[in-house]
Amino acid sequence: MCAYIAEAVLMGKVIAIVNQKGGVGKTTTAINLSASLAVMEHATLVIDMDPQANCTSGLGFDPRTVAHSCYEVLISTVEFMHAVRPTDVPNLDLLPGNIHLVGAEIELLAEEFRERRLARALHKVKDRYDFIFIDCPPSLGLLTVNAMTAADSVLIPVQAEYFALEGLGQLLNTIKKLRRHLNPRLDIEGVLLTLFDARLRLSNQVAAEVKRYFDPYLFKTVAQRNVRIAEASSFGKPALMFDGTSTGAKNYLALAKEVLAKNAALIQQKSVRSKSPPHMVSTSGVVHAYSSSSTGDNARFQD
Repeated sequence: MCAYIAEAVLMGKVIAIVNQKGGVGKTTTAINLSASLAVMEHATLVIDMDPQANCTSGLGFDPRTVAHSCYEVLISTVEFMHAVRPTDVPNLDLLPGNIHLVGAEIELLAEEFRERRLARALHKVKDRYDFIFIDCPPSLGLLTVNAMTAADSVLIPVQAEYFALEGLGQLLNTIKKLRRHLNPRLDIEGVLLTLFDARLRLSNQVAAEVKRYFDPYLFKTVAQRNVRIAEASSFGKPALMFDGTSTGAKNYLALAKEVLAKNAALIQQKSVRSKSPPHMVSTSGVVHAYSSSSTGDNARFQD
C-alpha cells in the first residue's frame, strides 16, 4: 500500500469518466471539473477518447484539424506529448480526440495487450500532472476498457431522469471484472448526479433512488441543469471561463473542492515534494464563484 501511495503522489491521479448511457454529462463533467481544478493551480490533463470528440470542441479545438489525436497515441504512431495541446485555461492540457477513434477499436483487436495501450502511453507522462481525466465514449467497448485499465478510479455521472439506473449494474460488473483481470487498483471516485432540476418531482425521485443505492459513493454536489453550461460549450469554453458566476460554474467548482478533499493526502504529499502548495488563481469572476459555491447556492443532498 505504501508503495502505491508513493507512486500515486509522484504520478498524479487518473480518473476515467464513465457511463455507457449517452447524454448523462460525461463530457460536460470532463471539461468543467478539469477546468475548475486547473484554475486552482493543479496541473490537469483531459484525454478525449470519444470519437464524437465533443470534449475537444468544448475546449476550443476543431477535431477535424488537430494535427495528432488520441488515435495516433493508441496505435503508437505518435509520442503522447507530441499530441497534447495546451488550452486557453491555465494549467489545463488536452489530448484531443477525433472520428478516427472509431477505427481504433477494430485496428487494436488483433494487437497484443490491446487493453493496455493507453496505460502504457500514459505511464510516461503521468508525473507531469496532478489530475488526468479521461472522457470515455458511451459504450463499454475497447476504448472504455483502455481508459479504465489506465485509471486509478472511475467517476460515474448519473442523469436525474427515469432511466438513470438502467445499465449501471452492467457498468459495476465491468468494473469488478477489470479489477480481477486488468486493473486491481481501480476504485470508484464517486457518483455524480447530473442535469438535476429541483423543480421537477421526477428529478427529486431519481435523486432519492440514486442516494439509496449509491450513498457511500455519491458526491454531495449536484450538477444542476444550467443553460450557461450549454452556451459555454458552443463557444468552446468551460463554464467558469464563459460565466464564472453561473450555477454551472459554481457546481463544478464545488465538485472540484470535493475531489480535492477526497485526495487531500496525496495532494498534500505532492505539494510538499514540489515545495509549491496549490492555491486559487485570481481569475476574474472565478474566485467569486468559488467562494459562493459553498454558501448554499448549490443543490445538495441533505442528510
